[in-house]
This record gives sequence, structure tokens and C-alpha cells, in this order.
Amino acid sequence: MKTKLDLQTWNRKDHFQFFNTFEEPFFGVCVEMDCTRTYQLSKESGESFFILYLHKALAAANAIESFRYRIIDDEVWKYDEVHASATINRPNGTFGFSFIDFHPDFTDFKKLATDEIIRVQNSEGLKRSGAGENVIHFSALPWIKFTSLSHARNFQYKDSCPKISFSKTTKTNGKVMMNISIHVHHALMDGYEVGLFIDEYQRLLNL
Repeated sequence: MKTKLDLQTWNRKDHFQFFNTFEEPFFGVCVEMDCTRTYQLSKESGESFFILYLHKALAAANAIESFRYRIIDDEVWKYDEVHASATINRPNGTFGFSFIDFHPDFTDFKKLATDEIIRVQNSEGLKRSGAGENVIHFSALPWIKFTSLSHARNFQYKDSCPKISFSKTTKTNGKVMMNISIHVHHALMDGYEVGLFIDEYQRLLNL
């Protein structure tokens, strides 16, 4: 379900109208996250580290309202919930697109994520997930400790979905650290909202 925002009463009306005219309206940051507790939980429980940190990232995104905003026909819509469209790496070095429904309960999310990962890993080629607008685009580069990242973009396609990428983990002073890149549409949010997401994600990673 989604609800249309009243642009005339929205306190970001001018910001939306300004940035929505840009050819490249996305801005991005790259930050280092402490994922020690989530990594330990993965080792202790035998759960997939990827599925654990993906679930927490999606939970954090759903908790920040602006991460559920999308632009459709120059109107801003707020989705009740957003899901994951994640790239899944295959053993042969290629990747495929997935669609994973968000569930607050990790057990339910894990079942869907595991089934979808298996499906993509056993497929070929690059088929679009058909997920629609109410998704976060996720990707992982577990071979690279990146400190910045840019995305391939088709400017003819009007895209307003946030894009979150995860780097290789490294151990520093007994802590497991991971860089994440966050790219968002500037017509829908500013650095303040990105900061809220980072704080909420770090809180969840610490649980």
C-alpha cells in the first residue's frame, strides 16, 4: 500500500522541485559500520552473515520514513513497507537480481531470502526482478574494501530507489568493520535522513 504526499504542504516542497529537475539527483556517502556483534551472532548461530546484515539494513530503512518515499509521475508516494532487490553472486562469477519480501521477524525473512538466493544461484543470465518501486537496491562486494562507490545509471529511466552496497569486512582492534555505500535521491531526502538511517542501522547491528 502507498499514500500520496501533499506537495503543497510538504516542508521539502522547494527541495523536491529543485533536485527533481537534475539529470543526476542522487547523492551518496560511504561510512564504516561496526558489525562485530552481528558477525559474532552469525558464527554462534550458524546463520548467514549476509542475510543477517541484509535484514537489519532493510529494517533500518523501513524505520526511516523518507527511505519509503518514491517518485511516480512527478508525485511523491510513501509506501507502507519496502523490500529488498539484492544482487546475488553466483559460483561462476556472475550475479542475478532477486526480490525478497521484508518481514520484521528474522525467521520468516530468512526462509524467503534463502529460497530466493538458491533460485538466483541456479538461474542464468540477467533477468530483472520485476520488483517495482517499493524496494531498496542492495549489492555486496565482499572482495573489496571500498571507500567510495558509484553506480551504473540509465538516465532515461526515472529511478528514485535508494541503493545500499556492502564492502568486504576487516578486523581492526578486535572489531569487525564493514564499509557501506548509501546513495539516495536528493529530491526525497537530505543528509539528515541518511544520518538517521546510519544511526538506526548501527543500533540494530549491535543487537
